Amino acid sequence: MAIELMASMMSADFRNLEQEVKKLDEGGIDSFHIDIMDGRYVPNFAMSLNDLRCIRSLTDKPLDVHLMVEHPINTIEIFTSSLRPGDTIYIHPEAEYHPSTTLQKVIDAGIIPGIAINPGTSSESVIEMLQIVKKVLVMSVNPGNAAQVFMPYVKVKFESLLEIKEEMGFDIYWDGACDEDKIRTYAPKGVKGFVVGSTLLFGQNRSYGESIQIIRDMAEGGRLE
Repeated sequence: MAIELMASMMSADFRNLEQEVKKLDEGGIDSFHIDIMDGRYVPNFAMSLNDLRCIRSLTDKPLDVHLMVEHPINTIEIFTSSLRPGDTIYIHPEAEYHPSTTLQKVIDAGIIPGIAINPGTSSESVIEMLQIVKKVLVMSVNPGNAAQVFMPYVKVKFESLLEIKEEMGFDIYWDGACDEDKIRTYAPKGVKGFVVGSTLLFGQNRSYGESIQIIRDMAEGGRLE
């Protein structure tokens, strides 16, 4: 099964960001995952609008922009105007009074609309939005920090979403604590893509191209070497 791999750029070496992007690009990464945090919706700050624009200028691969901000409708046009068709913006439904209005602005700008679902948010509570988004980013950890521990109860959410994804027309993506076991278990079940960071991609004693190929092999039943 072909899977999409999104590089979690929050884990990249920002001392050499241009080289990081080029090496990931050459290594066969599918897209670049950009975590934007405002210090309010989540208790942390991560990447900035300038980081996003920099990476956008360095690659022709798609960007996946994960907005962990309060009331994204107030700034959504700043982000959509910095992206290209084929890029994605995920919002958190809990962060907005009327999330469908914000998603419509994303759609109108020609950007792929997505929602991110926190571990404590049920799929039933966002069922209406599943009819208008193309991507669902399921958080297996609470948002805001890298290298967190997987929350096992999220497995039930993945299973319920996998049952309805074809009928409702969205793809499922995994974000958080993504290791070998998650790839080997959930890629065959139908999870379309995985956000990969320090566990499988960054900080390994091999090139990005080698790591990316190993991860793809995992989806086909191979093991970490």
